[in-house]
Amino acid sequence: MLKFLQNVLASLLGTLIALGAVSIIGGVLVSAIVFVSLMEDEEEVTVEDQSVLVMDLSTPIRDSQPIETVAEAIIDESSWLNLRQTIATLEAAAADDRITALFLDGSWGDSGAGYAVLKELRPALEAFKAAEKPIIAYDVTWTEREYYLGSIADEIFIHPIGLMDLNGLSAEEMFLAQALEKFGIGVQVIRVGSFKAAVEPFLTDKFSPENREQLTALLGELWQEFLMIAAKNRQMTPTRLQEIIAKGGGLLAEDAKNQGLVDETAYFDEVASRLRELTAETEEGARPFRQVSVESYHALELYDPADAGSGGKIALVYAEGEIVYGEGELEQIGSDRLREQLRDLRLDDEIKAVVLRVNSPGGSATASEIIFRELHLLQQTKPVIVSMGNIAASGGYWIATASDQIFAQANTITGSIGVFGILPNFGKIGNDNGITWDVVKTAPFADIDTVTRPKTEAELAQYQAFVDHIYDLFLQKVGESRELPQAKVSDIAQGRVWSGVAAKKIGLVDQIGGLEAAIAYAAEAAELGDDWQVEEYQNEATFEELLLRSLAIEQDSPLTQQWNQLQEQLRLFKSLNDPRAAYALWPFDLQID
Repeated sequence: MLKFLQNVLASLLGTLIALGAVSIIGGVLVSAIVFVSLMEDEEEVTVEDQSVLVMDLSTPIRDSQPIETVAEAIIDESSWLNLRQTIATLEAAAADDRITALFLDGSWGDSGAGYAVLKELRPALEAFKAAEKPIIAYDVTWTEREYYLGSIADEIFIHPIGLMDLNGLSAEEMFLAQALEKFGIGVQVIRVGSFKAAVEPFLTDKFSPENREQLTALLGELWQEFLMIAAKNRQMTPTRLQEIIAKGGGLLAEDAKNQGLVDETAYFDEVASRLRELTAETEEGARPFRQVSVESYHALELYDPADAGSGGKIALVYAEGEIVYGEGELEQIGSDRLREQLRDLRLDDEIKAVVLRVNSPGGSATASEIIFRELHLLQQTKPVIVSMGNIAASGGYWIATASDQIFAQANTITGSIGVFGILPNFGKIGNDNGITWDVVKTAPFADIDTVTRPKTEAELAQYQAFVDHIYDLFLQKVGESRELPQAKVSDIAQGRVWSGVAAKKIGLVDQIGGLEAAIAYAAEAAELGDDWQVEEYQNEATFEELLLRSLAIEQDSPLTQQWNQLQEQLRLFKSLNDPRAAYALWPFDLQID
């Protein structure tokens, strides 16, 4: 709450000046929201003896700190959880005598976390079990993501008419080529790398053979990792679990029980009754059982990972989202924002090491190089360690090469070392509607950047030469950073994506491990001993950005998923702002589930 108010006060004056009367109206509306919210009774968070810690599996878990909306800040609640805070909360609960069990509740919707993030949570759950505290898991429809985490539970329940929806992983892409042609929007592309598939949605109506090949390999590796983890928890072999799933269509609740995937079928009230046994409650009270949520428990600040010590400081910098040229939006990696942040850390003598947490599909090649340069300068003054999240591909891998050590999870998606350019034009749609353009120029390529006509062969050759140059630069950086011969780099590049475990085998990453392992390595590299502390850095939201987030409407209905995917494609298309139209980006909006 205090951080939110600081952000508001720091930007409110500038907002009022810039927006004038509109801001005054907005201020009145916000004031009204504040007044109404403060009038409501706010329940004080307490932890009673023999309470159950409740973790809603549908709550998104992201690397960075939650960015609060106005309303969320007022009531001290956020729309997502921070990974490190969640881990610290679970560790604190394991040592808290008032917490008697953990309830993993998947009944509110599908998991809001990626596989690599879920993998990072598992050690904290294992520590909770090691403290001899039971973990209970419940869901109506168990999908792969929920089961990947929930399978660790001592007791797994499913609703009597629920579904064990384990069908395997699939990758789905939306292709727009026919729609663009229908509406008269032209797209020309230049690319390097036979596996560089980010442009395919604009050119064709299905996966290319090369893209299908790499996705098949990637999904196979991710799936084997899922089978290994889930089967181990249920005391069966991965082969046996694969046989159960291969029967197809998911399993009804009773069948899931008979196959050993869950322990019991139960309604929620029956699960609540089981939890009351653990809390020694004889009857149901105002709530189904004595409980405290992960969010509320963390708000008590019983333990904060950033306060682990008082010695040398390790800066944890979040690079999350698409990489764009300039400032970027709040949930993007803007080259100017991140460059200034890294420069400040380079000049700060109190910062002894930097951990860069990368969770990005890439983006602008120019922006990636700007960030790389600042990281390279930083690397000359103190250790720089990279921790990869769910994805660190293409431009995300580009910036990761400016480091002393790279950590990734086995199910991280990385690589995609390739470059492409995308050149839209709106000549036909304009002509079809009575719009024409004319030009006067002093040189043959003076209007090369126009979007009013397709590019000529000579212009395409200019763009191709630039993309080739960027690709060669990318390969050079990978080779120098990873100490690999250029021939091998060229072989493993080509725009191909790799799982974390495959990336380690071919030399693209150093170690398989999570964020905490990367931080510990940074402390060792900086020779900080056992006494050190972590300071986290991320994009700071302005008041107007927070207000816009407050007014945004989420569309969660399954009926809107395809529409949302189309909107995401268009949003990503809009983010292509590289000044030379060159991008290091993995497939635009590939859905893996």
